Amino acid sequence: MTRLKLIVLASIAMFAFAANSLLCRMALVETSIDPASFTAWRLVSGAITLLVIVAVTQSSLPRRGNWLMALALFIYAGAFSFAYITMTAGAGALVLFGSVQITMLLWGIFQGERLTAIQWFGFALAVTGLIMLLLPNSAVPALGSALLMALAGIAWGGYSVMGKQAGAPTDATAGNFLRAAPMALVLLLMFVPDLSYSFSSTTGIGYAVASGALASGVGYAIWYAVLPHMPALKAATIQLSVPVIAMLMGWGVLQEAITYRMVFSALCVLGGIALVLWVKAQR
Repeated sequence: MTRLKLIVLASIAMFAFAANSLLCRMALVETSIDPASFTAWRLVSGAITLLVIVAVTQSSLPRRGNWLMALALFIYAGAFSFAYITMTAGAGALVLFGSVQITMLLWGIFQGERLTAIQWFGFALAVTGLIMLLLPNSAVPALGSALLMALAGIAWGGYSVMGKQAGAPTDATAGNFLRAAPMALVLLLMFVPDLSYSFSSTTGIGYAVASGALASGVGYAIWYAVLPHMPALKAATIQLSVPVIAMLMGWGVLQEAITYRMVFSALCVLGGIALVLWVKAQR
């Protein structure tokens, strides 16, 4: 893979991941779709898209994935949608990303990984930035929404940890989306007894399908195709751009304010995580 192609594909993947936050926020703010319906449409469309991708590229149905990873995926997607009822796109992406990285760092520590003093400082800095953002403010007016997004991040962090042993990431992701889709339909029945309501907003459905099929399904497939061609540190560092892109998208598309508090929290969270990753690479 040429350097230019690598840069283009990695950029597309990062914009796709950030677009999930924007699409969910747009759907809940601009249309009448509810979070449960958004989750169901997102996971079902993502499952169909990934099923097609695996069938075309591997000439077979998905063979990997498991129910525990699917449950983590479902918790992430559901909590993500309900959290965005009140949170701005950028703040939500930052809380999500920070929670994912902190969860994975804590898992590494639990497994016996030893951090240096500088890494502990970076970890504390990231946690401090995350706590600052969790406290109610103009970008995160409700603590409940912030905690839901943190739960989404913890679930995705757990999913990522389990995914390291899964192998064939696109195949595994497709299998997990297929397993998570029925869970989303159960959630839909719990919160929207009248299923006709889930079809009432075609624009909202369009945003959800775009999130599931393009930003999630195609985005993950592109990223997993790029990963083998770059060092782990570079891949992890590139992902630091996702909350920033989401913040700029929310500002440009939805006119969401970028406050000093958000900027300072972003510097703490992203800077702290970058410091941990950099020291780990040096060691």
